[in-house]
Amino acid sequence: MPSDFATHYIEEARRQMRGHKRMGEGAMAQLRDDDFFATLDPESNSVALLVKHLAGNMRSRFTDFLTSDGEKPDRFRDREFEVTGPTTRGDVMKWWDEGWACVLGAIDALKPEDVMRTVTIRGEAHTVLQAINRQIAHYAAHIGQIVFLAKHLRSSEWKTLSIPRGKSEEFKKVAPRPSKT
Repeated sequence: MPSDFATHYIEEARRQMRGHKRMGEGAMAQLRDDDFFATLDPESNSVALLVKHLAGNMRSRFTDFLTSDGEKPDRFRDREFEVTGPTTRGDVMKWWDEGWACVLGAIDALKPEDVMRTVTIRGEAHTVLQAINRQIAHYAAHIGQIVFLAKHLRSSEWKTLSIPRGKSEEFKKVAPRPSKT
């Protein structure tokens, strides 16, 4: 794999991960403390549970990313969907920050020659590129759930994280246009 492609891939993976992190944080910043624990129905996850699951996955997948299986023996995935005992917004945000520290630390340490290395997840071989793409998709799905819940819970008080409804044409007029070369 050409080094310039691998370098670009790592930069893009970082950009996407940081973008997903910002999106989740933008949604959670709009929540009241009790909103973190609200569910839409008995089968739904709260923001707190989604964050707990993401953090568990992030720690497991990205601790010793290049040298150990991405499903750590001390991970108990089912417990990620339980909030036991007193849990606060601060606890949830600590999980979030610790999980992202694992992800971004591992990706920031990658070198172009690592992109085609083999890593395992649950004993299944993946290239680093495949493993990262798998996680980008996984995190995007759950962060989309967090945004959906936050938007639902804040309703008319929600502040959009992208182009406001009905403002697309306005945005197109002021958005920078790519130069033609």
